[in-house]
Amino acid sequence: MTVEEAKTILKEAGLQLVQSGLTTGTWGNISLRVNEDLMVVTPSGMDYLKITEKDIPVVDLASEQWTGPKPSSEYKLHAAIYRFREDAGAVIHTHSTNSSVVAAARREVPAVLDDLVQIIGPTVRVADYALPSTRAMVKKTLKSLKGRNAALLANHGAVCLGRDMEEAFVACQVLEKACKAFIEGEFLGGVKSINRFEAVLMHQVYLKKYSKIRMKK
Repeated sequence: MTVEEAKTILKEAGLQLVQSGLTTGTWGNISLRVNEDLMVVTPSGMDYLKITEKDIPVVDLASEQWTGPKPSSEYKLHAAIYRFREDAGAVIHTHSTNSSVVAAARREVPAVLDDLVQIIGPTVRVADYALPSTRAMVKKTLKSLKGRNAALLANHGAVCLGRDMEEAFVACQVLEKACKAFIEGEFLGGVKSINRFEAVLMHQVYLKKYSKIRMKK
């Protein structure tokens, strides 16, 4: 993938994020791995509907130095995720409603839906609170992402990843749906979780079989 191709994908992902209702205005941020050394990331404080390719910065994953406009304030979190997770090809950070509610309650999301455990993992952990854009936030988020494709950020929002932008976007949608199911299920007397063995099994089957079929298309 070239840098220009990555910028085009990123711009289109920003539009899709707004159109899906997962974010508004300038909230959240998106990145895409270009290769083992570089990523592109959304610029700081710019409306997704107005971003063009020339507005998108390119960041060196090792040094965290960038070329082009100033990157999103969370660019160091994105770079750290790519260094920590070789399987990550795209990262999306959202402040979507239901995910933010559960993050504010600091509740780990159990295995409430089968698509949640398939795409994200057996549970969704909550990273302990840390000030945004700090190394403490990065460290706590990486810990919560271990073995998972999403994590909630206490009193903040959520971060989702995928092997490509499409998979990361689906993870965001599934997380938001699962958080809504979790909230409403608790009001109905408490959610009933898929047992852990089946949850782990479904996630592994997705990673090793079904998703690989999709990735080849």
